[in-house]
Amino acid sequence: MVHSAPAGRPGGGIVSVLAVAGIVGSLMQTLVVPLVGELPRLLDATAADTSWVITVTLLVGAVATPVVGKLGDLYGKRRMMLICSLPLIAGSVVCALAGSLIPMIAGRGLQGLGVGMIPLGVSALRDLLPPQRVGPAIALMSSSMGIGGALGLPLSAAVAEYADWRMLFWGSAVLSVLVAVLIWLLVPATPVSAKGRLDVVGALGLGAALVCLLLGVSKGGDWGWGSGTTLGLLGAAVLVLLLWALYELRVRDPLVDLRTTARPQVLLTNLASILVGFAMYAQSLVLIQILQLPEATGYGLGQSMLAAGLWLAPSGLMMMAVASLGARLSAARGPKTSLFLGVLIIALGYGAALGLMDWAWGLMIAGCVASIGVGLAYGAMPALIMGAVPQSETASANSFNTLMRSIGTSVSAAVVGVVLAQMTVTVGGHALPSESGFRTALLLGCGVALVAALVTLTLPKPHPTAPAASHPADDVLSPAGAAGPVVALGPGAAFGTAEVSRPGGHGEQVRPPGPAAQGGAPLPLAQGGALLPPAQAEVARLTARATRAMERGHEELGPWGDAFRSHDAGTGRHQAPADPFRPQRHDPGRSPGHDPRPGNGGLSADERAELLWTRAENAELRAANAGLRSANEELTRENGVLRKELDVLMQSVSLWVKNLAER
Repeated sequence: MVHSAPAGRPGGGIVSVLAVAGIVGSLMQTLVVPLVGELPRLLDATAADTSWVITVTLLVGAVATPVVGKLGDLYGKRRMMLICSLPLIAGSVVCALAGSLIPMIAGRGLQGLGVGMIPLGVSALRDLLPPQRVGPAIALMSSSMGIGGALGLPLSAAVAEYADWRMLFWGSAVLSVLVAVLIWLLVPATPVSAKGRLDVVGALGLGAALVCLLLGVSKGGDWGWGSGTTLGLLGAAVLVLLLWALYELRVRDPLVDLRTTARPQVLLTNLASILVGFAMYAQSLVLIQILQLPEATGYGLGQSMLAAGLWLAPSGLMMMAVASLGARLSAARGPKTSLFLGVLIIALGYGAALGLMDWAWGLMIAGCVASIGVGLAYGAMPALIMGAVPQSETASANSFNTLMRSIGTSVSAAVVGVVLAQMTVTVGGHALPSESGFRTALLLGCGVALVAALVTLTLPKPHPTAPAASHPADDVLSPAGAAGPVVALGPGAAFGTAEVSRPGGHGEQVRPPGPAAQGGAPLPLAQGGALLPPAQAEVARLTARATRAMERGHEELGPWGDAFRSHDAGTGRHQAPADPFRPQRHDPGRSPGHDPRPGNGGLSADERAELLWTRAENAELRAANAGLRSANEELTRENGVLRKELDVLMQSVSLWVKNLAER
């Protein structure tokens, strides 16, 4: 991956601010859940109409997320995060002052616009933090979204039960203002790496398709799955999506680069995101209902909304607890391993719920186990996405991935709703979901998690950017078309995760990411098209970065910059430092002739000096690589210790809760 942040920037405040932004953004989704039963009375409307208070936030957030992500790539992620905070504040104030249905729906729609802040923050971490801190920061922010959802339920239930319901929205307004101020003060401006303009037609087309799809899925249970309205919306969604995809493939600056999205790693990660979103939301729908159903059913636990929320609150804290562990696992074994382990743990959580349905503490443990898996999976998915797309598309790619999760949760709500609506029992004259219905929903979620594990196994293995050479003597300049792996570099190119192709059977050629790489042709080092072996390519990357840093430093020094440039005694002019990898033009009158002796390859004295310098740099790189391997082994040992401590902690918590319940 390409990182623009300097290696020495600590970034602790940045991560904290963005994590708080993620918590506040996810709080908005569970804010009104305790009020659902009271909204018809509070707003003087029917239950069917007040359900739009929740639905509109989902719809607006889904439509706005990819658009906001693209704008973040074009105009800066920090700027767009600040812009997203404005409708979040305005929507909270409108809801707090609302006395009827229409203002409440409008305010909730404005709050939905603020959901785009979350993927923007995840993408900004890549730009603002040094490479060694990006993985843990992404895992922490991803877990913060789960914390907001888990803690938001008991918090909003307590406020709704013991205070005025409007305090929920005044509190969310204050939190939104706090987040905006913290972003303004502590988060630096992110570099703008993308060029072009917003694809308005593509945004409208994607928005129309998402509205039809999510509206049909979310309201199909109320309207009837066989009704003309539901089928018409779902059919229109498919048709509009097909037309939108054809348009996006032809437009110059697409809203979503479908060619990038079609890469196996991106495509399969997005598919896994839909399945993980389904599995995560299915359990939350089931557990909260089992906790709240009356004990007269024989399987309900008779908990209040507040008590049920408190029983499930530890699951959000578990997501925070495993954030660091997931980041270390991704660093040691790759994010694919973290995602695979995460979905298996989600399936284990469903199995635990099936066996512990009779106790509130048992459902709490099952929720914690599943949340551990969700935390690992949510921390791995952004890393997989950003490792497969150019830096200029990180925000839009992450936003699209967030959209895939939203589609998964929406489909989960619809499918679980159908299952529970079809499998009911009558208690006191009321139709309630049956125990077999809940067990069927849990088995369905477990199956979806296992399918996600199978999808994860199909993810391609990452290609190394530039494998180290085994012998310094092999690190010589190779002519174009020579056998063996070679790297084609271009002046001014952004070096990072590279694409690998095998042209004509002449080994591997690696293209740096970005617009130049999309053309399919390797970039020449200079006009002569010289190609470098992998070890020298790594040195070239470091040299290019150092050269750019020196140039920025000279620009900042202003008129004093020339004092730090090399001086040409022959011309009296200051010269920029020469690039040791660029073929130089030698004046026969000033440079010694070529050494014709066999074994020297016809290299001049200057070229032999450059070759010796390159070999020395390669030796330093190998020494640094050995240090990294040693650090990796140390992290692996610490990971094992942490896993053991986590096992002991979970066993202690389980025993404590069990003893507490028996009392």
